[in-house]
Amino acid sequence: MQAGTVVGNLASAIGVTTEEAALVAELQAGSEEAFGVLIAQYHQPLYSLIARSLTDPADAPDITQEVFIKVFRSIRGFHGESSLRTWLYRIALHEASNQRRWWSRHKKQELTIDSAGDAADLGDEAIPLAATLADRGDSPFDCAVQAEVRERVEAALRELPEAFRTVVVLREIEGFAYEEIAEILNVNIGTVKSRLTRGRSALRALLVAAEKNSASSMGSAPSKLESGYSPETVTR
Repeated sequence: MQAGTVVGNLASAIGVTTEEAALVAELQAGSEEAFGVLIAQYHQPLYSLIARSLTDPADAPDITQEVFIKVFRSIRGFHGESSLRTWLYRIALHEASNQRRWWSRHKKQELTIDSAGDAADLGDEAIPLAATLADRGDSPFDCAVQAEVRERVEAALRELPEAFRTVVVLREIEGFAYEEIAEILNVNIGTVKSRLTRGRSALRALLVAAEKNSASSMGSAPSKLESGYSPETVTR
């Protein structure tokens, strides 16, 4: 394997960093150490993405492992048409999609689950998702409140239609640029922006509805989410 040639070709073709191109070259040469570096760097973000993309987040560990197995087997076919990160996320979403199809054919027949509602006609008000998933509480009480907020947001995310949920997670939580999301999903930028707007609106509607139901059942005033409460950072 001519690592230097691979590095040069990748860097010139897509402008990746020298470090990433070198990592790819080592991976393609079969370096176990490089594969360990890859896992250490990408395991947590890919796990989080997959967990948020599945019907049952409990399947995320197995699917994440499958992703890295596929990466290990397929890395020699990576020619630098995109960044390594984009390629990894594309594989992760593909595996998550396969798992959802399996769930639909098998597990859905065993368990009763709520189907996602149609979010197409919801308003355009956006929600700062990265802020909502924060955990910066300074006291045990604040930590408990933040944990409850995160649980509700995660539950609402799983109710979004797949196309909206994927774009919201990639943009608001993973921080991908519109162009990168378009490349990962193989759609145009206009589609990405449209899905993001509709996904944000649908998520806001789900969260507000959940807060109203919670306030009604507890006989209390609307809580922080309904009042526009927004913690500041995302927790992967």
